[in-house]
Amino acid sequence: MPPDSENLHSTLMAVLKHRVIEIDWPEFGEAEQPPRPDAAALEARVARTLASMERRGLTHLLVYADREHSANLAWLTHFDPRFEEALLVLRPDALPLILVGNECEAYLRISSLPMRHEVFPDFSPLDQPRLSRRSLSEIFREEGIGPGARAGLVGWKTYRSPQASDLPSYIVDEVRSTGAAFENATGLLASAADGLRCEATAAEIAFFEYTNAQASDSMRRMLFGLRPGMTDRDVVALARYDGLPLAAHMSCKTGPKRISLASASGAIVEQGQPLSANVCYWGANICRAGWVAEGAADAPPGYVEDFAGPYFEAMAAWLDLLRIGTPGGELHHAIHSRLPFDKYGIFLNAGHLIHYDEWLNSPVYEGSTIPIRSGMVMQTDVIPSSPVYFSTRMEDGAAIAGAALRKEIQTGYPDCWRRCAARREFASSTLGLSLPEEVLPLSNTFGLVPPWLLRPRHVFAMR
Repeated sequence: MPPDSENLHSTLMAVLKHRVIEIDWPEFGEAEQPPRPDAAALEARVARTLASMERRGLTHLLVYADREHSANLAWLTHFDPRFEEALLVLRPDALPLILVGNECEAYLRISSLPMRHEVFPDFSPLDQPRLSRRSLSEIFREEGIGPGARAGLVGWKTYRSPQASDLPSYIVDEVRSTGAAFENATGLLASAADGLRCEATAAEIAFFEYTNAQASDSMRRMLFGLRPGMTDRDVVALARYDGLPLAAHMSCKTGPKRISLASASGAIVEQGQPLSANVCYWGANICRAGWVAEGAADAPPGYVEDFAGPYFEAMAAWLDLLRIGTPGGELHHAIHSRLPFDKYGIFLNAGHLIHYDEWLNSPVYEGSTIPIRSGMVMQTDVIPSSPVYFSTRMEDGAAIAGAALRKEIQTGYPDCWRRCAARREFASSTLGLSLPEEVLPLSNTFGLVPPWLLRPRHVFAMR
């Protein structure tokens, strides 16, 4: 950011203050699910991956997936294994080969990507039929993995050692036994600096806008239907889960013995107790946290003016910095310079990237020079934790789109564009949030933070 812009930003942020207003939450229109990726879109993803492999000197890429870690494979193929594991073998001179268990073979039809496929019995659950099939060593040898080859292993994380991998050891052992060189190549798809999944296309953003709309509408129903005496399971039922793939478990926690990340347990919602909940689909995680309260008397003294209000102000400053080219370290500083750790306990990154997985990675950390880029889909996930005030949250999705990408969305997905534009206008004119032109709010709850959960029409705004 140029020096003059830095001074203007600092001056602007210094005078911003929160207030609580009463409004009717806006309606942005029904979002329709975009079509699934066709063969051309998936082939383009594979082609980009093969090109990145060539730049890195890789002859093969082994992409592993299981039920909890399917995002990389789902992006490449639009297939996510159910019940079992799967392994995709990419090489430049043949169609992709995918290995699946017994029960996933029929599910492969979900993918339109031209692929070779084979049932690998060891991916099937215990005691299912294990008919005679090729061994991994035979498969790898016939795919050309051997002396002179260099294989990239894609799991779900990278590690300090370039050879460390989270693929099952029996797979890594078979790769090692071939004599091929190998390395952890998860960053090829997931690195915040240059991972292929970190810059979404217009089609991907349109899909994530759909999932954000569905998840945020669920959250709205939960907040507006919240009543003392309900159970947390009654609250979750208000979400009306519609069958979209979940990227993380839905949660709802309340009461003095609440446990972070826990599922609903039958606990009674009581006035004057904390509550948090989330709904998480592919590309969307909508979360709100606060007090089951009608007003200040039901929450700890000073909750609004000393805790939740300053948090909203800090998020306003964070959003104002969410610009193409802003280093992630500046976003980190925007939060931690305003919300001291001893009061807010913000330990995790102040925002992160989201995709088919709820946490793809984050360019936001102390000293990060990784810039915000067009195509990034950001989660406004900044998590305060206090033994006195509990928490508050403005957790929604936003896409970062440069001029060319905005034009592509506007032309190819006009209804999605219209909803994003309407959310931007509402956030600016009603909530007083300053959003850079490249920020496209994907969620219908974007910026809507009620300090008292039993009065959801009372929300924070900037003066």
